[in-house]
Amino acid sequence: MGMNPQNMQKMMKQVQKMQDDMMRVQEELRDEMVQAESGGVVKVTFNGHGEIQSITIAPEAVDPNDVEMLQDLVLAAVREGQNKAQELAQERLGRVTGNLNLPGMTGIF
Repeated sequence: MGMNPQNMQKMMKQVQKMQDDMMRVQEELRDEMVQAESGGVVKVTFNGHGEIQSITIAPEAVDPNDVEMLQDLVLAAVREGQNKAQELAQERLGRVTGNLNLPGMTGIF
């Protein structure tokens, strides 16, 4: 059950185009931002690669007697931001791959 050379060539072109598109999307994701908020006082911004770009903490969140609460708020915002960034990347890359489950394409994070 061999593939004729023409079909093979066509398939290779499609694979090449998909790889080019994925590279382009990866580049775009670096500049796309998602934001997560916690308690209305902690904001964390991530890019589409899941890298933290900034953390903003409102002055009223800083209570020397309750540092633990602030730590929890930061952690919650970071986790939410990571999830948002991952969802964004999966959605963008899913458009390129047509949500094909190709070996080696998983584990971008």
